[in-house]
Amino acid sequence: MKKAILLSSLLFIGALSAHAQTFRGLDKSPADIAYYPDNFAHDRKGDEKALVKVTYSRPAKNNREVIGKLVPFGKVWRMGADEAPEIKFYQDATFGGTKVKAGVYSLFAIPGETEWTIILNKDLDFWGAYKYKEENDVLRVKAPAKKSDTTIENFSLQFAKEAAGAVMNFGWENTIVSVPITF
Repeated sequence: MKKAILLSSLLFIGALSAHAQTFRGLDKSPADIAYYPDNFAHDRKGDEKALVKVTYSRPAKNNREVIGKLVPFGKVWRMGADEAPEIKFYQDATFGGTKVKAGVYSLFAIPGETEWTIILNKDLDFWGAYKYKEENDVLRVKAPAKKSDTTIENFSLQFAKEAAGAVMNFGWENTIVSVPITF
């Protein structure tokens, strides 16, 4: 009887260990969040409220030619790596001169040498831009592309205060693009 209980216990423990949780390896592109007001979650003051939040992944240049090659001109690109980034407007706003309702949208771009098309799309929770559907675009705006004075190793997005509201700046490698936002 003791042998039967011992054998049953060992089989039970063996079955549990066969179903033990395993974890995937870390993503190569760490996730990040950019707020407006800038650094909102860390520097929140009193009753201040966030106006915009972008959740995205920060791919690295890693000695690669990025803008125009890895991120080709003229093709839809999710702005970052991994899942398509999401931008949340906490209230109605004007994004690049076009009105947008409060809500959450995916964020894409079509890079060009001197001008980028920035896209807000209603489809959420997709990896990359592989299932991007133009018919689900909420808006498209044009923004000039400028050359950076220094190399930007990781794709980065940050908001800055402007007299009329804010500007969403993003850059990678040697390119910076800015989109004005008013509230």
